Amino acid sequence: MSFLTVYGFNEERDFRGTSEVTCNCFSISNGEMQDVGVGLYPSMSLLNNSCDPNCVIIFEGPQLHLRSIREIQTGEELTISYVETLMPTPERQQHLMRQYCFECDCPMCHTKSKDADMLAGDEQAWKEAKEAINKMGTPESKEEWEQVLLMCQTFLRNSISRLPDTNIYQLKVLDLAMDACINLGLLEEALSYGNRTLEPYRFYYSGFHPLRAVQLMRVAKLRYSQDMFPEALETLKQAYNIMKVTHGMEHSLVHDLMMLKEDCEAGLLVE
Repeated sequence: MSFLTVYGFNEERDFRGTSEVTCNCFSISNGEMQDVGVGLYPSMSLLNNSCDPNCVIIFEGPQLHLRSIREIQTGEELTISYVETLMPTPERQQHLMRQYCFECDCPMCHTKSKDADMLAGDEQAWKEAKEAINKMGTPESKEEWEQVLLMCQTFLRNSISRLPDTNIYQLKVLDLAMDACINLGLLEEALSYGNRTLEPYRFYYSGFHPLRAVQLMRVAKLRYSQDMFPEALETLKQAYNIMKVTHGMEHSLVHDLMMLKEDCEAGLLVE
């Protein structure tokens, strides 16, 4: 496994609105994979897309790190995913065509693997969830988060026998419910939703994937908040095994993880 660090520059006024920047800029994310800005990294724009890539892009501030997530053979092309892969093949293809003007011919798109799992369960139920999620903005107040949580609770209660947690829209509702509870300080309830996301994340983000590592760390924090030190420590170990590859040992998020791991170990000693 290896990585490459690239320094880019933020999108300048003269470039805004051009198709070249639209196709070649990168969303700058924090260590937890949340978008915080946009930057232009010309050398990284040479990387082609695969929905099952052999590399991922991680940011540390404005620095872009290209990291391999599996063994790469001599002469093998380096690839990244231009889109969130937790979408059925037709939606990924539509997004790629609209944003980047090409049709992906990677093996994952050819086989349409996991498409059936993504849309498993009652079709009407997941379509209702998809519509509700698409209409939802970004909550900013306590009242808005309370509305989001109520929507999620109602949907999850009604979908008990209609959708598995591996259905991607059910999974997105679980994630929303978890976020809402965290923002409202309902950490025990947040953990109940977070626990349900771990198996779907393992299924869809197998191998070394930063999103799974981040989710494991989030759940570990919730377990720690409930004094579940052994469970939190085990989850942190799983996150670390992934993150040391996807983020690297020097990344600030890995440092945060190690500090939380030390706190868990101290909690176990007290017990």
